[in-house]
Amino acid sequence: MQNIHRAIESLDWITFILVGCVILVTVLRVVYPKRFDDFIKLPISNNYFLTKGKFEELKHPFSVLFFLIQVLTLSLFIFLFFLVKGGLSATIFIKITLASFTFILIKTCIEKLIGSIFDIETIINKYIFTKLSYRNFISLFLIVLNFIFYFSVEPTMLLLFIFSGLIVVLNLFILFINYKNYRSLIFSNFFYFLLYICALEISPYLILYKVIV
Repeated sequence: MQNIHRAIESLDWITFILVGCVILVTVLRVVYPKRFDDFIKLPISNNYFLTKGKFEELKHPFSVLFFLIQVLTLSLFIFLFFLVKGGLSATIFIKITLASFTFILIKTCIEKLIGSIFDIETIINKYIFTKLSYRNFISLFLIVLNFIFYFSVEPTMLLLFIFSGLIVVLNLFILFINYKNYRSLIFSNFFYFLLYICALEISPYLILYKVIV
């Protein structure tokens, strides 16, 4: 019987990142127990926004560290597409992470600039905080999903596209919740709302998709 050499790529660095995310979540749970309890109840309660919904909260360590978790877990999920095609490289992951961080940061800065130009900074800040908080919450599920795909179930393009679709649906639901909260403002400025949707909620993701492809 002829021996067949099988090259197995190391997943140590991916393990380190995922375990690091879990440790960060644990630290946030211990250091900010009340804030974390409100945060974990986001799907069924708005208490988190009622007590924490201020612009300053965007700079709070809780929000900043959860944003870091969001970027890392999202980047690991995107990296799965490259992994399926045989590209297990830390360099590719670093590029994805930098691109994701830059994309979210630039988009947020543009939204804040628009808020400043139209003198609606308070509304925009609440909108950004709400959207960011829900996406931080989704990152908890991405941690579990990444553990499953990297260490239990072998990912396929079909599975990845299915879960990508679910993530897109969740993000659309987040936008729907935000727009529902400001429906009176939206209806009174519907034309500007359409411009905003096209410029900042559709075009950037189409551009990002083309870049990834």
